[in-house]
This record gives sequence, structure tokens and C-alpha cells, in this order.
Amino acid sequence: MIRIVAENILLFLLPTIVYVAYIYLTRDEKPQASRVLDDAPLIWLFVAGAAIVIITLVSFGTITGGKPGQVYTPPVFKDGRIEPGHID
Repeated sequence: MIRIVAENILLFLLPTIVYVAYIYLTRDEKPQASRVLDDAPLIWLFVAGAAIVIITLVSFGTITGGKPGQVYTPPVFKDGRIEPGHID
């Protein structure tokens, strides 16, 4: 569960991380880390992060998993090897 939360937080912060890296790498005089976000377009970074999270959740929610009524069979150890799980 913590992995899922951490991935969503990382996706949400991705536009801000890219913005800070871009500003830091393109300026001749290197700004302090605390000063980079003073002039940042925080509303647009928030909207971009939220859009990335929503698009990711919708795409994974619609393309993974089986149909209603199908049964998931977990992986099993059989004859010295692991047979992967599958949906019947």
C-alpha cells in the first residue's frame, strides 16, 4: 500500500521536480534551493501533477484486470518450478 501512495506522490511532484531541475540547470547564477519555488507557477505545476496522477489512475484502471466473474489463480510451485498466476 505504501508503494502505491509513494508512486502517486512522485507522479504528482514530477512537474515540480522537472521545473526545479530546468531552472537550476539553465540559470547562469545558481539560485538557492529555497528561492527557486518563489517565482514558480505553482497553480500550473499543481494542475499538471494532478492531471498526470488522474491519467495514470484512469489508464491503469481500464486496461488491467479481468472481466467481472473471472477467477484469479495465484502463482503455484509445481514440479520444481513456479507457474505464474493467471485469470480464468
